[in-house]
Amino acid sequence: MSFTPIETQEQLDAVIKDRVARAEKSATEKTEEKYKGYISPEDFEAKTKELTDKNTELGNSLKSAEEERDKAKNDLTGLESKVKAYETASVKSRIAHELGIPYELANRINGETEEEIRKDAEAMKPFISKKGTAPLRDPESGDSETGGEVRASMKKLVENLKKE
Repeated sequence: MSFTPIETQEQLDAVIKDRVARAEKSATEKTEEKYKGYISPEDFEAKTKELTDKNTELGNSLKSAEEERDKAKNDLTGLESKVKAYETASVKSRIAHELGIPYELANRINGETEEEIRKDAEAMKPFISKKGTAPLRDPESGDSETGGEVRASMKKLVENLKKE
């Protein structure tokens, strides 16, 4: 390394320009090394907007999924109550049939469990009497509607009653 004296302004400007460029390059390298792995503010804004949009989209899909879940839960609750009502009605009909209670009165039986329903039906049974209608003629006799021994004897009985 030898020293060369600077004799002109142009030489001084060139040396200073070289030294300033080295200093700037050194400062730039230090800054780049210090912030290595970081993103630029423009990239940061773009990434923030992208993530905000994605977050909003996921929030909306979560809300719609929650609404669908609530609707399905309500549907399930409604269906479960219908099934329970059908099962109760079936048990009431079966017990009414077993105890001889008319079908029309089966819905009057109260209770939630089979034991409660059976107890109520048994309590109701004494108040329900099945009275059949008397037959108009003897079904076991072979009489026809136009005549027969039984008919003739009935006519004779009625005539005797009129005489007395």
